[in-house]
Amino acid sequence: MTWLASHFHTLKPIIAMCHLRALPGDPAYDPAGGLDAIIDSARADLHALQEGGVDAIMFSNEASLPYLTQVEPITIACMARVIAELRPDIDRPYGVNVLWDPKASIDVAVATGASFAREIFTGVYASDYGLWNTNCGAVIRHQHAVGGAHIKLLFNIVPESAVYLSNRNVVDIAVSTVFVAQPDALCVSGLTAGAETSSETLKLVKDAAPDTPVFANTGVNAGNLADTLAIADGTVTGTAFKRAGYIWNEVDSERVRDFMRIAKSVRGD
Repeated sequence: MTWLASHFHTLKPIIAMCHLRALPGDPAYDPAGGLDAIIDSARADLHALQEGGVDAIMFSNEASLPYLTQVEPITIACMARVIAELRPDIDRPYGVNVLWDPKASIDVAVATGASFAREIFTGVYASDYGLWNTNCGAVIRHQHAVGGAHIKLLFNIVPESAVYLSNRNVVDIAVSTVFVAQPDALCVSGLTAGAETSSETLKLVKDAAPDTPVFANTGVNAGNLADTLAIADGTVTGTAFKRAGYIWNEVDSERVRDFMRIAKSVRGD
């Protein structure tokens, strides 16, 4: 786990999601507000998350619904623009997730100086977005070709809104993913963003991959955080930080502080 401590300056880090509003090209994009409104919203959330004491930030195009498994160039360009505008305000480690495109996630990370990326890098799935295929070998070679070898990759092995196409259990998936792809961390999710991660599944994955950091990727809140951190090596959290616990609301700094008080108590900070 040494890279977690050196990278995030703590064990069991809390990575907070900074959800961007719908971007140009997305169905819900607001052309009246334009990119300035997206940047202003993201900046306000960023400040609330940092003031609340989270350990790291991850930027994602959460509102780019319905998601693509290969995004349009405008999405990459706009995410890079937004994050670049926010860089002077960022005072802790940050990463990116361009939903659901692993190459694009690496490209935006390289372009913006992000130090980690989360994505679906392995597997074939039946999903709400159609047949969802990956090519991990090509993506990792792309990472090295574009100068991104230093970027830590968080592999989501229980993707949202999808199921593995073959009848493989999560233990086999975790073991084989670690062996063939050497991920920097594994992420375990619930059905959708904000849906609680199964503690049973989390423990199965952690037991199967004891030497690889395992993150609870969705649905962690103040009520289940202590139990989650008893198993997981950290969390990726978004919805729990929003006003009234609703994913599309703005970040509530008091909810962030309450969450982080529990995290720090569990960690013995």
